Amino acid sequence: QVQLMESGGGLVQPGGSLRLSCAASASGTILSINVMGWYRQAPGKPRDLVASIGRDEITTYADSVKGRFTISRDNAKNTVYLQMNSLKPEDTAVYFCKADRLYYQGTYSQRGGDYWGRGTQVTVSS
Repeated sequence: QVQLMESGGGLVQPGGSLRLSCAASASGTILSINVMGWYRQAPGKPRDLVASIGRDEITTYADSVKGRFTISRDNAKNTVYLQMNSLKPEDTAVYFCKADRLYYQGTYSQRGGDYWGRGTQVTVSS
């Protein structure tokens, strides 16, 4: 019913850049998405918040990425982006997209909830 399609991951050298995209789609028209964000999970570690952006454009960042990453969203496209600059090896992880309070028009009524993408691998290595 709801799908978050992530793209843009890959292999990059330290100091390089990547731009992640996550486009939300549903079986009916998406009506609204409250918060969209990016999380990451390295092997053997918990999934942590990287950055988030609300419908009100309020943003949050993990301390480890402040000044290097920028999150943005395009509501017309139901898409969230993560521009990652000055990448470090410790940024290596699977990056997951999340949509919080996504509501869409179902066949008979409005439906919604919180949804996760499948994740995209980001590897920073020389």
